[in-house]
Amino acid sequence: MATPQKTAAGTWRIQIEVRGKRDAGTFPTKREAVEWAAQRTAELRAQAVGGKAGARMLGETRTVNDAVKRYRDEVSPTKRGWAKEWVRLDAIQKHEAWPGRRLLAQLDSQDLIAWRDARLKVVSRSSVLRDMVLIGHMLETARKEWNWLESNPMRDVTKPAEPDHRERIISGPEIRRMLRMLGWSRRKPIRSVSQAVAHCFIAALQTGMRAGELTGLEWGDVREDYCTLHAGRTKTGKARQVPLTRAARRNLEACRGWDETLVFGLKPQTLDAMFRKYRARAGLDGFTFHDSRHTAATRMAQVLHVLDLCKVFGWENTTRALTYYNPKGSDIAARLNAGASPIR
Repeated sequence: MATPQKTAAGTWRIQIEVRGKRDAGTFPTKREAVEWAAQRTAELRAQAVGGKAGARMLGETRTVNDAVKRYRDEVSPTKRGWAKEWVRLDAIQKHEAWPGRRLLAQLDSQDLIAWRDARLKVVSRSSVLRDMVLIGHMLETARKEWNWLESNPMRDVTKPAEPDHRERIISGPEIRRMLRMLGWSRRKPIRSVSQAVAHCFIAALQTGMRAGELTGLEWGDVREDYCTLHAGRTKTGKARQVPLTRAARRNLEACRGWDETLVFGLKPQTLDAMFRKYRARAGLDGFTFHDSRHTAATRMAQVLHVLDLCKVFGWENTTRALTYYNPKGSDIAARLNAGASPIR
């Protein structure tokens, strides 16, 4: 084993060589230098061996939490939602049933099943499903990219059933009550953050855009009858054009002067917090800002072809329309009675 050498700056530098391959590192403490040298030596030996034998060697020196740390540092930052993913990874590691100290070579599906079942007792199926997808990708990356695993044990763990999708439509009375509480006015310019939230809420109902898409919308992206959502600002990572009705265009124009760059001048966190605050003040509950997207889809489906609806909302699969299109049976009956049905 190589011996760390203290530098003039007070740090510790260590050099290693394994089968003709050299590497070196400098660390704040002697202990960190020794630990790095041990792990790096094992890694170079495993790389020299290669295949399953090499993966087994690395798995005997790396814990599950080591994999989490590397994934957090190297893979998560490449994603648009990296900040939320960091929070999720931190929460996963704090759970008492998480097998973080388990060596990767010893990790099996039963460890992950026990963790899954314990998580299901405290959080929703949807949260557990997201966690399992994230950890599954982390383990797959450790297998394919880092050669830390022979196989991915998450493949043998049954995921919880997909949660029932929300079917909450925000009613007309609820919308009007929210707008009154937010201080919305059709004629007066925006003078407060709450009024900006009101106009953003209306835009969501008129266009079906997500909260993050609306808060990131800039004046330079607004045209006469549509607005452009650039690839970096959509959930899917793909650009799309969202049509604007005359009413939707008037609502956007009413925001002129509030912010020079952003149409609504709001951060996503501010929009979420203010919407919840004023919903409570209005004595309302049971719906979220995102339910405005369901509401918009249900309304637009009355007049748009399903393919047009998919273009507006950015869905690549037409079955997604069934998730967001939530008419009442009485609504469909009314259209049938109006003459849409050939059966009398």
